[in-house]
Amino acid sequence: MPSRLSDAFRAHPVFHQHKHLDFTSLQELPDSYAWTQRDEYPTGDSLISDSVPVIDLNDPNALPLVGNACKTLGAFQVINHGIPTNLLDNTESTSRSLFSLPTQQKLKAARSPDGVAGYGLARISSFFSKLMWSEGFTIAGSPLDHFRKLWPQEFCKHCDIIEEYEQEMKKLAGRLMWLVLGSLGITTQDVKWAGPKGHFTDASAAVQLNYYPACPDPDRAMGLAEHTDSTLLTILYQNNTSGLQVLKEGTGWVMVPPIPGALVVNVGDLIHILSNGSYPSVLHRAVVNRAKHRLSIAYLYGPPSSVQISPLQKLVGPSHPPLYRPITWSEYLDTKAKHFNKALSSVRVCSPKSGLVDVNDHHSSVQVG
Repeated sequence: MPSRLSDAFRAHPVFHQHKHLDFTSLQELPDSYAWTQRDEYPTGDSLISDSVPVIDLNDPNALPLVGNACKTLGAFQVINHGIPTNLLDNTESTSRSLFSLPTQQKLKAARSPDGVAGYGLARISSFFSKLMWSEGFTIAGSPLDHFRKLWPQEFCKHCDIIEEYEQEMKKLAGRLMWLVLGSLGITTQDVKWAGPKGHFTDASAAVQLNYYPACPDPDRAMGLAEHTDSTLLTILYQNNTSGLQVLKEGTGWVMVPPIPGALVVNVGDLIHILSNGSYPSVLHRAVVNRAKHRLSIAYLYGPPSSVQISPLQKLVGPSHPPLYRPITWSEYLDTKAKHFNKALSSVRVCSPKSGLVDVNDHHSSVQVG
C-alpha cells in the first residue's frame, strides 16, 4: 500500500484519451459533455437562507454551532476566519491567470496519469461515461517546478502567493479541527498525532484550483460530479459565482451561496471515520453557469501520511463499536481511487446499531448516457 501522498495513485493511473477542449470556443455542448440524467436527487429550494449555516468564528458559541452543522449537514460557512482578504484576492488572481493561459502552455504542467500534482481533469472523471465542464490544477508540496513551466518569468510571484495561502490555511484548518473535535468532547490527549501542543504541525494537505467556464447548455452539463472528499476537512474559497451544491437529507441539492469573505468547510471521509459516523462526510457537486465563469480553491486537509485514522477511543464502547478499520490517508486515497463513493463502505467493519448507513452506500455514481 502507498505510504506517501505522492504515491497514492501509482496503482490507479488515469488515462484521458480525449484532447483538452478550449471551452471558450464552443457554441454548443458536445455530446461527450451532455449528462442526460443529471439529477438522482431533487434540487431543494436554493433560496432557503438557513440551509447552510454561516458561523462567526469569533462567536462564543462557535463550538456547538460547528458541531451541529457537522452532524446535520456536513458543511458550513465561516466568517471572521483570519485569512486576509488580500491573500484570498491574490490567490484567486493566480488561479485566474493560470486557467487563462493557452491550453498548450497549461499542458506543460500536466498531471501524470499516476500522479497527484499538476494540470488536468478531475481524477473522478474515470468513474463516469460523460466528461465534466471544468479544468483543475492540483498543488501538493511546492508548486515551483510546475509554475516555472507555466510562468517562466513570473513563477516566483505566484509561488509566494500559493505558499502563503498554504501556511494560512494550515493554521485555520487546525483551528477548525479543534472546533469539530471539541464539539465531540475530544481533547489534545485523545489525538496524539496532533502533536504536544495540538497544532497538527505534521498534517498533510493539497490545494486544488478549479475552473468552471461559462457553458452554452448548463442544464445538461456537469461541472464536477457528486462526491465526498477524501479529507479530514476541506476549506473552499469560491468567487462570486454560484455553483457549489450540497445534498441535504430530506431536501435535496442545496446551493451554497458565495458570501464575500466567507469560506466553505466540508466534512471529509476521514472525519466521518474519526467520529465513528457521527459527523458524516457531505456529498456535494458543482454545477455550471451560462453567463459566468466560476473559480474555486479547495484546501484539502489530512493527517500526517503515516498516521492510521480510526474511530476515536472516547467515541466507542460496548454500545458503540468501532465501525471502521484503521487506515492511513494514503491508503484511503488508494481505496477511493479503486472504489470511489463506495470507499467508506469498503473500510467499514460492522454496521451501526442505529441502523444508519454511510451516505456513500446510496451514491455509487450518477447514471449518465
